[in-house]
Amino acid sequence: MFHGISFPGHLHTQDSLQRALEFEFQDTDILIVTYPKSGTTWVQQIVTLILSKGDPNLSQTVPNWARAPWLEQYYFSAILETSSRTPRIITSHLNHQLLGPALQGSKAKIIYVSRNPKDVVVSFYHFHKIANFLPEAGSFAEFLNQFLKGTLHFGSWFDHVKGWTSQTATMNNLLHVTYEEISLDLHGAIKRLSTFLQCPLVEDEVNNCVEHCSFSNMKDNKMVNYTLIADDIVDHRKGSFMRKGKIGDWKNMFTEEQSQYLESVLKSKMQDCMLEFVWDVQEEEEPLGKEENPSEEHDSERS
Repeated sequence: MFHGISFPGHLHTQDSLQRALEFEFQDTDILIVTYPKSGTTWVQQIVTLILSKGDPNLSQTVPNWARAPWLEQYYFSAILETSSRTPRIITSHLNHQLLGPALQGSKAKIIYVSRNPKDVVVSFYHFHKIANFLPEAGSFAEFLNQFLKGTLHFGSWFDHVKGWTSQTATMNNLLHVTYEEISLDLHGAIKRLSTFLQCPLVEDEVNNCVEHCSFSNMKDNKMVNYTLIADDIVDHRKGSFMRKGKIGDWKNMFTEEQSQYLESVLKSKMQDCMLEFVWDVQEEEEPLGKEENPSEEHDSERS
């Protein structure tokens, strides 16, 4: 436990977490921040390829946790010391309440990635089944309740998303992208990110990025798919780290009652947040808090 939030003990220590809060960012740093299962690996891969101008060599020879290490994990300092690459790509699952003070006055570029909470909780649930360093998932109903209460590892999804996205109006060095926009328009998302990173790409370079960070390509890339991790840490016999990557996979797990319950909690906890979430690729976007049309199915709404 650290500041009231639980973290996996085999990757985090009190010291490593405290060091993260005191880390001195360089203005050239690129920080990728996510709540777990929101597209972290994808954006690590995209940023690596953008900086490499679409050349896949680095992304095919160096594991993603070595080229974009987690700030709060115990091995972070050692990796940073042995790496001479600039700009440095750093990854974090910390919320803004914890990490925000370390970023004050910094010009480091921050990419915050969010994903609709229904797909997040389903992906996190399946990850718990293969990750031996995380608690037993239990039933999906039990897991969903923990997610909604904010008692899972890494804390509340609601606090995490609200905390970071609320900074977009005042921080011109923070870009918010969503898992869904990357999935629906990978080409466009790469161009948007390359512009933000001030690393312009010609069309052939963009196309190379698209090719090497497609979901199918990453699923076969040992530097990305976590098959290099020992079975006693991630049990690959029980499932794949990169499972489906699809928008709307939550429909295979949620009951109608669970879907409605999550939406009611979402509207309560995020009532002062104007974000839109894409629930299903077939439907048009609908602003959060907009009055529901009783004739519409809950599982096809976007809020």
